[in-house]
Amino acid sequence: MPSDHYFSAAPASAENLKTIRVQLAGRDLQLTTAGGVFSPDRLDAGTAVLFANMPPLPPGGDFLDLGCGWGPISLTMALSSPHARIWAVDVNQRALDLTRRNAEALGLTNVNAVTPDDVPEDVVFRTIRSNPPIRVGKNELHSMLERWIPRLDERSDAWLVVQRNLGSDSLQRWLTTTFNPGYSVFRAATGRGYRVLKVRKHGSPPTEPVDVAERAEDQL
Repeated sequence: MPSDHYFSAAPASAENLKTIRVQLAGRDLQLTTAGGVFSPDRLDAGTAVLFANMPPLPPGGDFLDLGCGWGPISLTMALSSPHARIWAVDVNQRALDLTRRNAEALGLTNVNAVTPDDVPEDVVFRTIRSNPPIRVGKNELHSMLERWIPRLDERSDAWLVVQRNLGSDSLQRWLTTTFNPGYSVFRAATGRGYRVLKVRKHGSPPTEPVDVAERAEDQL
């Protein structure tokens, strides 16, 4: 069906559960995927680029995976930071079910796979790591980012991977214009046709110029 996408709330396509082998957080894993979710046959190339270019995770706090799919980013964060609380957010109920299934299979109790409205309003995020659903359209994507990026804790970062030919450069310009002042936006890495964008929240907004050393750190 033309209206049945990986960002549909209830995909109409057949579930077709399957098992795939992937490496997450340095571990070889067997995980469950299905039709009607993003990249059901393998770890998406963009997500692999994100993993290869993002810094180590904080040891704890609340982390957000925006558009979790079957869970590769959420599971990686949960394995790498067992004391953190992971919010795996998606509108696709099948994706949420798969993320829960995979977290349970790995014995992970720190993954909350929920719809956006089920994340408590008082939660702020120590980091956001996301391969965002670009194909939802520019307006919807911008609304998502305007909703979630302001919920970063101060001196915390969002790391987003976006395919170059799907508008990564224009998205970087929009982020720079929209989240200013109080934020910095950088292209942190490129690879395999993807850009990794870093959004740093300094304050709301800062009351004094950002420290030069911090700016140098942001550009790493």
